Amino acid sequence: MKLSARIAAPVAALVLAGLTATACAPQTSDTSAKGDDKSGTLRVWLFQEVGNKPKEKVVDAAVADFEKAHKGAKVEVEYIPVDTRAQRIKAAFNDPKSAPDLIEYGNSDTAGYVKDGGLADVTEEFGAWDEAKDTDPIARQSVTVDGKVYGAPFFVGVRALYYRTDVFKDLGIDPPKSQAELVSTAKKIRKAKPDLYGLAVGGAYTYGAMPFIWANGGELAGETDGKFTSGINSEKSRKGIEAYTSLFGDDNCPAAKCASMGGNATVTAFASGKAAMAIGGDFSHAAVEAGAVKGKYAVVPLPGVAENSIAPAFAGGNNLGVLKSSSHRTLAVDLMKSLSGKKTQAQMFDAMGFLPTYTDVLDNAAKKEPFVAPFVETLGAGAKFVPASPAWGQIDASLILPTMFQEIVSGRKDVAKASDDAAKKMDAAFTEAG
Repeated sequence: MKLSARIAAPVAALVLAGLTATACAPQTSDTSAKGDDKSGTLRVWLFQEVGNKPKEKVVDAAVADFEKAHKGAKVEVEYIPVDTRAQRIKAAFNDPKSAPDLIEYGNSDTAGYVKDGGLADVTEEFGAWDEAKDTDPIARQSVTVDGKVYGAPFFVGVRALYYRTDVFKDLGIDPPKSQAELVSTAKKIRKAKPDLYGLAVGGAYTYGAMPFIWANGGELAGETDGKFTSGINSEKSRKGIEAYTSLFGDDNCPAAKCASMGGNATVTAFASGKAAMAIGGDFSHAAVEAGAVKGKYAVVPLPGVAENSIAPAFAGGNNLGVLKSSSHRTLAVDLMKSLSGKKTQAQMFDAMGFLPTYTDVLDNAAKKEPFVAPFVETLGAGAKFVPASPAWGQIDASLILPTMFQEIVSGRKDVAKASDDAAKKMDAAFTEAG
C-alpha cells in the first residue's frame, strides 16, 4: 500500500505519538568531532518503552550483526526514560565527552535539535543508501530541515478511533461516519449507559484534539518566508476547538474528570472498559489487547467533517540520529542504517507493533496484521504535522494548547478568548525561536 503520492508534505518535523517535548535550550556551541575513528566503542541511547524486552531483543540482534560486520567496533546501548530524554540529550549536545554517538529522538524534536547544533548532517550518506529510496516521504520529511537530512526514520505512529463492538451491537448503532455523528454517537451511548464515557477525551490530549481542528480546515500555524504565525484562533480552527470541547460534559466525558486527562489516560479508560470509544494509536494496540475489552473492540479511521471522510491525523514517530560530536561518524552512520534498516524495522513491528517507515515493509505489515489497516488508511488519507519550527518544543512544554482546552471546558474563558490568548503565547514562542 503506497502512501507517498497522498501524504508527502512540505514540513520538517512530525511527532510521536504521545511524546512531550521540553523547552528548547539555547543553541549550543560548535561541538563537531575532530576525527573519525574506524574502531572502538559506540554509545547509543534508545528510549525505554513500556515492556522493553522485545525491543531489546531486536536491537541486540541488529547490534550483533553490526559488530560482526565491523571488526574492532563495539556497541553499548543504554535505554533512557522518555520523560527526561530532552534534558539528557540537550546536555549531551553541550558535553561531547559524555555524549553518545547515536540517539533515538522524537520526530517533533528534529528542528529544535538541528538549531541546537546537536545532530550531524547525513544528507550524502542517506542519499547513497539503497534502502532509503523506499522511505515514504512522510517519514523522510521527519528527518529533513531546510533540505538537509539529519537522521533516519525509525518508525511512524498515527491515531484512529477504537470502539466497543459489544456496546455498539447492544445499542444497534454503527461506527460514526462524520464528526457530527461521532459527537452525537458519544452522547447517545453516555445517555444509554451512564457508567461509560461515550468517547474518552482529555483536556491535555493535544494530539487527540488536533484532528478536530484540521478536519474543520484550521491550522496550528502558518509560515511565510520562514517565519511562523499561530493559526489557532482562526475561525476554522475555532470550529474544530468547539467540536472537541463539546465532548466535555456530563453528557459524554465530565470535565471534572476528563479535563486533566492526557492520551495515555484516555486509552487506559477504554482498555479498562470505562469508555465506549477512544482516540488511540497503532502503538496503543498492545495496551488495549491486554485490557478488559480484549475481543470486544474494533478500530476505524477517525471521521472527518464530511460523511465518509477521514480526519487528518497527527503523524508522529521516532528517528535515529548521529550526533555531530561523534568521533566515530562513519561507524555511527552504519549503525544507524542497521538499526533503522528494513530488516530491523520489520522485526520491530513484529515485536512492538511500531509501523515501518518503508512503503514496501509497511505494506507487508498491513497484510500480516489486519489491525494495522485503519492506521495505514488514515496515513494515506493525509496526515498533518506540527509546525517545523524549533519553537514547537517550547509551545508543547508550556502546555499552551492543553491550557486553552482546559480554560474552555472549565468555563473560565470562551473559545474566542482562550484561542486568542493561546495564539499570543504561540507567536511569542515563534518570535523567540527566530
